[in-house]
Amino acid sequence: MNQIQTSPVQISRRNFMVGTSAMASGGLALGLNLLSTSEALAQSSDSTPEIGIWVVVKPDDTCVVRIVRSEMGQGTRTGLAQLVAEELECDWSKITTESPTPGQNLKRKRAWGDMSTGGSRGIRTSQDYVRRGGAVARMMLMQAAANEWSVPVSELAVSNSVITHAASGRKITYGKVAAAASQLPVPDMKAVVLKDPRNWKIAGKSFKRLDTANKLNGKLIYGIDLKMDGMLCASVMDCPVFGGKLISFDDSKVKTLRGVKAVVRVDATTVAVVADTWWRAKNALAQLPIVWDEGPNAKVNSAMIANHVREGLTARGDYAGRKEGDAIYAVANAAKTVEAVYSTPFLSHAPMEPMNCTARWTSDKAEVWVPTQNAEASLAVLAETAGLPLEKCEVYVTDLGGAFGRKGGQQDFVSQAVKIAKQFPGTPIKMIWSREEDQTHDYYRPVSQCYMKAGLDSKGNLVGMTLRSSGQSINAWVNPSAIKDGKDERQLQGFWSQPGDAQLGYTIPNLLTEYAIRNTHVPVGPWRGVNTNQNGVYMECFIEEVARAAGKDSLAFRQALMQNHPKHLQVLNAAAEKGDWGKPAAPGVFRGIAQFMGYGAYSAAVAEVTVSPKGEVKVLRMVLATNAGHFVNPHQVAAQVEGGVVMGLSATFFGECTVENGRIKENNFDTYQLLKMAQMPKVETVLVPTYDFWGGVGEPTICVVAPAVMNAISAAIGKPLRDLPLKNAGLKFI
Repeated sequence: MNQIQTSPVQISRRNFMVGTSAMASGGLALGLNLLSTSEALAQSSDSTPEIGIWVVVKPDDTCVVRIVRSEMGQGTRTGLAQLVAEELECDWSKITTESPTPGQNLKRKRAWGDMSTGGSRGIRTSQDYVRRGGAVARMMLMQAAANEWSVPVSELAVSNSVITHAASGRKITYGKVAAAASQLPVPDMKAVVLKDPRNWKIAGKSFKRLDTANKLNGKLIYGIDLKMDGMLCASVMDCPVFGGKLISFDDSKVKTLRGVKAVVRVDATTVAVVADTWWRAKNALAQLPIVWDEGPNAKVNSAMIANHVREGLTARGDYAGRKEGDAIYAVANAAKTVEAVYSTPFLSHAPMEPMNCTARWTSDKAEVWVPTQNAEASLAVLAETAGLPLEKCEVYVTDLGGAFGRKGGQQDFVSQAVKIAKQFPGTPIKMIWSREEDQTHDYYRPVSQCYMKAGLDSKGNLVGMTLRSSGQSINAWVNPSAIKDGKDERQLQGFWSQPGDAQLGYTIPNLLTEYAIRNTHVPVGPWRGVNTNQNGVYMECFIEEVARAAGKDSLAFRQALMQNHPKHLQVLNAAAEKGDWGKPAAPGVFRGIAQFMGYGAYSAAVAEVTVSPKGEVKVLRMVLATNAGHFVNPHQVAAQVEGGVVMGLSATFFGECTVENGRIKENNFDTYQLLKMAQMPKVETVLVPTYDFWGGVGEPTICVVAPAVMNAISAAIGKPLRDLPLKNAGLKFI
């Protein structure tokens, strides 16, 4: 891809709003510049004109769609391409994609906008401007044809990249008018009328993913697979106790081992071995004598952390949350009360591809090749670590072999790779974390506990509820400015009053929700279904307990509280219907139900389980209903739901990171167990689109997996389950 910079710019590492440039790709590029609607046309060195940013039309009618969101298996690349192609009216069989770099984005004044991918935002926050980019491209191509034939553009029709003038019988393809279209003024993006999603022909359909073939034939290169001429490999080890330091190491023991090039201090807490292969680097590092200062946290254990968190359940103070009516009074004076304490542990992300980054540094230029969820954050860390201005740095994003939030805001793996590369100027250094390093130096899902109390009247109606959650704050680690007056509303996702993102789906006449921050030395960060996966357990398992105390059906009890929340109720009813709620189950089979909202989408689930007298649990079936407003590719949505079930069940039965002597004990998959294929239940996905909003897909449904299963097991064993993982309750998942 050729690149034209229209004017020299001085770029600050701290300032992303910088100069503009144009791209040329041997054809016509059309799309939306978010910051400017009327920029001068530019021409590349080979005089091939271009305009805009989202679509490139080549002479052979190939349409290249530019995707700036990271692809990590969720299908965003294909989904966004479908949205562009829908408005472009192009031939889907001739669609390809390419990814601009954050450096290119900066030079265009961030015309592509936010490049981060997380919070199930890849499509829902991009859909409008990419659709408009495709629509504008279509309009300009049709206008070029109209000009060539001297006919009104209103007389033209287009389909599959072919423009037709019915009155004269003339036809022409996009590739033939691309050059002429590039000379036309760009229409007002805001004035574009987009298609009604109910009339979609490409978007909304279960088209095959664009990247599947390259994954199967090995052409798709993940960051961990990257090879470059002259490359060396690095294995790193950080202090095993968070907050500790590296004192010294004795490289004489390993520097003569085969393939070893050097042993280097990375920073105050980390050492690395650099070798000709990563395996040799890892083996040498394992033999390296290292002296650590384990610091003040060396004696901390899980029991101490649990006690610390538990204190937040009863401590006095002003905490973030909702206050509607007088919940404390209503519960205290209720005819019947129900109370419970729930807990969820630290969880690691455990992506198939551990943290890695390839870096090349010189005094004049720094580059990284990295599987990152946030290319702009990677660029900022690269420039800062390299000690170079942003315009001398670049990030090339590879597909991610899983991430689940770990490869977004926390860019420690980029910083480490660059620090090592600076000690080998001009040499590409591929740094890979071992599985052990990945497990023990994560930014974990926060540990938390929740105390809940509800009051029922004499007829079994819910009259009030109090809820206090206590645990670590993600914002304390990743966004401290979001904590106002010691309050962190983010930790109460799913309990919010306002609609649109994570609204509680129940109307409770008297309600009090609170959150007490109880941070520890263990670093925490976003984990798939941030906060909603814990809060979904707390609310939906407790509602189940309250319904049983009231002597009412689980579904009917929820329905009565959801009359003011039609979208919540809609997915609940859809899951119940598909899940055969109210119909007799097979002998020995028990059902559980749950609903919740997060990331702009509504989810519900019904689980079917069996439990043997020995406590052996088999999850037979899960039905999950979801409403994200629109569904761009139903097949990909179903795949995301199924992936959420895998991750949700792993967390339900096995997932737990414990602390002993200040460090994480579970350092590989022998101690941090994940769901096996034989344990996977039948999963049925029910899509309930309402076509009136854009919600997320990748994260919302995971929050109902655990509570639906826990409620089903509770029905089977006759007592509530309140603590995860269930392996600690004497239950065995088979």
